[in-house]
Amino acid sequence: MATVLITGGAQGIGKAIAKYLLERSYQVMVCDLDEEAGKETKNELGQGLEFFPCDVCREEDIKHVIMQTIFHFGELTALINNTGIGISKPITELSLDDWHKVLNTNLTSAFLFSKYAAPHLKKAKGSIINIASTRALMSEANTEAYAASKGGMVALTHALTISLGPDVRVNAISPGWIDVSAWQKTNRRKEPQHSEADKTQHPVNRVGTPEDIASMVHYLLSEASGFITGQNFVIDGGMTKKMIYVD
Repeated sequence: MATVLITGGAQGIGKAIAKYLLERSYQVMVCDLDEEAGKETKNELGQGLEFFPCDVCREEDIKHVIMQTIFHFGELTALINNTGIGISKPITELSLDDWHKVLNTNLTSAFLFSKYAAPHLKKAKGSIINIASTRALMSEANTEAYAASKGGMVALTHALTISLGPDVRVNAISPGWIDVSAWQKTNRRKEPQHSEADKTQHPVNRVGTPEDIASMVHYLLSEASGFITGQNFVIDGGMTKKMIYVD
């Protein structure tokens, strides 16, 4: 039975990935800074899932989570580097502390998790999947730290591919607009609501769901994708391919 560690897995896309993989007989370790959300996720998703609190900006926490995964499940087959935050401020107001917080949370944590998971993943002939973003490829104003961190995730992906291959396959997924309203902890959960304008800016005529990302994660972990490594898969309903002219 395969075992996957999902960072930032207590809410949003990470939680959807956990549920999707549990339903397909994976064992799942979720780590997250939000203990309330983590305990809710464990209670909701049930058997086969363990939760461990973790501050991904602390190297010792990261090492401890990997040790706990091995302790609970006896192996580590896959790592999903999903943790991410954003701070939106004009660059003239973005402090160095803000910059470091985003880069450390989104990018440095992925490096550290990959570093300490690598021996276990090599033994298992496993996989790493980095959750990047279409913001690695295009931007709105005031997103310098987030865009840089996600661009770094794409670059980290191809670097790890060469360093850890052939034993470990490494790929990235860059989600576009994914509505996670229904995948938050109870006191923040909402039903998704989208206008026609929201839908029509996507060539598929809908906003993305976390399951859209989870299904790609499952594919990339499967033997069916055994010849795929070092790639970045943009999952955005075609939104980044649509030219938009302002009248």
